[in-house]
Amino acid sequence: MDLFNTLDPTQYNFLPYDGTVNCYGYLLHTEEAAFYFDHLLGHIEWKNDEAVIFGKRVITKRKVAWYGSKPFQYTYSNVTKLALPWTPELLALKDRIEKTTGETYNSCLLNLYHDGSEGMAWHSDGEKDLKKNGAIASLSLGATRKFMFKHKTTQEKVTFILESGHLLVMKDETQTFWVHRLPPTKVVHHPRINLTFRTIEK
Repeated sequence: MDLFNTLDPTQYNFLPYDGTVNCYGYLLHTEEAAFYFDHLLGHIEWKNDEAVIFGKRVITKRKVAWYGSKPFQYTYSNVTKLALPWTPELLALKDRIEKTTGETYNSCLLNLYHDGSEGMAWHSDGEKDLKKNGAIASLSLGATRKFMFKHKTTQEKVTFILESGHLLVMKDETQTFWVHRLPPTKVVHHPRINLTFRTIEK
């Protein structure tokens, strides 16, 4: 979206109602984004994600990692994860995002999608561990992917094309009224890393 770089991201809300999504465009320039992508790909403790659906444990091809300021427990899809200590690179990104957004974060869930065949179904990040109506900052690295929101009642959709280095922030009542997803695609053959900085309240 050209709007990313022509509007004040803290003032322009890309959702029509019932929530707030601010888009900051390129937080990282091309060389920085490539550096962080390569480093995180090789140094993060990636593990295949798990979910318990109707009592059955499902292992996904998509890989995840969970880091934080303390060994927070975070439960989603009926599986509990324990946060690992921050790496210097994750702390540097957290600091930069906090300065850019004016928000604070104490944890980060990272997702690794190996290619376009891997995505994320419609969901909202409304787990009880998360700060109510708190900000979630999503940083994209690697392959360009489509990212979508859908209102839970009206079914209205809002679509973004997120490129490497793009920063998007969801906050206020977004998780209450909207779901979001990363749709699979056959035209993307390269990996994408998504970092979602968030706040755990315990």
